[in-house]
Amino acid sequence: MTAPLTAAQLKDLAHEALGRRCDDCAVLACPGWESLPAGFDGRRLRVLGTLRPGDDEPTWAEHHPQGTRTDSPTAPIAPVFHPYNRSDVVACAGCGRAFLRYTEAGGYFSDLRLRELDPALVVG
Repeated sequence: MTAPLTAAQLKDLAHEALGRRCDDCAVLACPGWESLPAGFDGRRLRVLGTLRPGDDEPTWAEHHPQGTRTDSPTAPIAPVFHPYNRSDVVACAGCGRAFLRYTEAGGYFSDLRLRELDPALVVG
């Protein structure tokens, strides 16, 4: 298994992808965690890395020092905290726009969610 990306590496990827957008990924409006739109072909996203800690059990604690919520567009992107520590970093195969991808799972459902990677929000 590949080592998880550090916050610095994540921020670098976010800066490299800043401002990219193409017709393939234009439908993905996700400044906060949003469900992958029905009909979007997930194969258009290529994996760049992971924030999963490998063999260690990641924490369920969240990081919201300014009182944000998980789905808030201004919530910090804190790689060692939930749900980031259960996320992969993906990019649009067409333009390189970067996202975090996380699967929310409950009793009878699973929901693939994306959040656009904003370098200004990466902490840690």
